[in-house]
Amino acid sequence: MKDALYNEKIMALAQAADFHAPLHSPDATATADNPLCGDRATVEVSLETPLAEVANGDRRIMAVAHRTRGCILCQAAANAMADAAPGHSAASVREVAGELRRMLAEDGMAPTGDWADLGVFAPVRHHKSRHTCVLLPFDALSEALEHAEGKR
Repeated sequence: MKDALYNEKIMALAQAADFHAPLHSPDATATADNPLCGDRATVEVSLETPLAEVANGDRRIMAVAHRTRGCILCQAAANAMADAAPGHSAASVREVAGELRRMLAEDGMAPTGDWADLGVFAPVRHHKSRHTCVLLPFDALSEALEHAEGKR
């Protein structure tokens, strides 16, 4: 079971170092903590300028960076999130986070498209105590997006 939980793809995602440098001038930053295991994800987000808003007023994400101190699952999820989020709206990110929660909690379908890498976390559904590890970076990103939306 351990092999399924820490498969090669999760290990590769966790080792990616592309998203650890801070953004030059982020629109918002937020931190989420998991008090049970000590995981912490701090996420910075930069959004398109208000002039580039889509019809519903939901600006697109330009860049995401994170500083994650945590287990392999949390690090891998943070890197997968930071890789896929640019180009998406806050509403889209919230929708994907909901799909990920359902995949983990209810044997739901894995997200698709730009978010297909999140399917690698399907084995985590059998380890309820590890769901928060995977969801923590998305919680931090959602909070950062709320802060950024409040600045409009």
